Amino acid sequence: GLSKTSGLYELTNPLGKWVALPLILLVQLTIGPLLATPRTATVSYTIGIALFLPADWQGGGLLLYTGLFFGLTYLAMVQESKITALIGKYLNPLFLLILAVIFALAFSHPLGQAHHLAALGSYRPAAFANGFLQGYNTMDSLAGLIFGMTIITAIHELGVTDRTAVSWATIKSGLIGMGSVAIIYLGLIWLGATSRAKFALGANGGITLAQVAHHYLGSLGDGLLAVLTILACITTAMGLVAAFAQALNQLFPTISYRTFLRLACGGAFLIANLGLDLIIAWSAPILTFLYPLVITLIVLGILTPWLGLDRVSFRLTFGLTALPAFLSLFKDLPPVLAHTAPIQNLVTAASHWLPWYSLGFAWLPFTCLGLLLSGLLKLRRA
Repeated sequence: GLSKTSGLYELTNPLGKWVALPLILLVQLTIGPLLATPRTATVSYTIGIALFLPADWQGGGLLLYTGLFFGLTYLAMVQESKITALIGKYLNPLFLLILAVIFALAFSHPLGQAHHLAALGSYRPAAFANGFLQGYNTMDSLAGLIFGMTIITAIHELGVTDRTAVSWATIKSGLIGMGSVAIIYLGLIWLGATSRAKFALGANGGITLAQVAHHYLGSLGDGLLAVLTILACITTAMGLVAAFAQALNQLFPTISYRTFLRLACGGAFLIANLGLDLIIAWSAPILTFLYPLVITLIVLGILTPWLGLDRVSFRLTFGLTALPAFLSLFKDLPPVLAHTAPIQNLVTAASHWLPWYSLGFAWLPFTCLGLLLSGLLKLRRA
């Protein structure tokens, strides 16, 4: 694409192997067994199963469900089953159709008026900043680094080989994808906001969506949403664990694909049984640290063909970004750690010395400084 690299490995090469390898592993683990993959099971359980079970059955229900979920995921990927293509081609669009029906019903018969409801919590003083940071939880940029080369390969298979044509095809398909996802996200935001007029604030979005579907479609909505969500999530899980196993197998070829596949499925199973709320809580500090680094890498990769950035520029900008990003993760730790005296003292000091720390953007001035210094160094050498 625009970065003229063949994937995450080449993009991180200028950082040196002692930085690149841990970063690659952290991204892969985050997309794999640590965060994204476990959430495919917990989200589908929350929407499709949990509401049908008594409260005292939730722990056992989650254990049984995640065991079946990741067992099927492993069997499908180890046998290279075509079920992924089948579900992706037919059932994912059906899921989007059901979601579109819910959106249409919600817009024609809204649960309430969103503008009559006051913002809550951190959305009250800084709605945009908090919304931007909550977007980290989608992990779309991390997935983009992993699957970007897959998309480019697919474009090549369509007969497009010229580098410029591939870049434009990637941009066009990306804009269509981003626009479509943006419409879905805006619809879900509106659903969540208006649902507060009828339902109490849910612990997570999965519970809220299930409540809204039941309100508009009753038991039919419960069943359809449950089945389609489970199928959509297991398809996603299959892609994630396969990508994780393939990538790690390339990095460490002496360890088999199946071994890494077992690691992905087994690790995701264990993490998933912590529950969706706990996974989201522990996702925050990891993503707060990782996302600025990933955004910086993407920007550097895009600018390099035009500015001719070199190894020094990469290391300088990345290094300046890494320090405030690391300090920012302490601000988002779960309460069990955030309320301890050492962490509170560190957060207080960082809030005093780092601009925009309280908003979660302490890294941004440092990234801009790194890019500016890189440009000045380039001009001096010219």
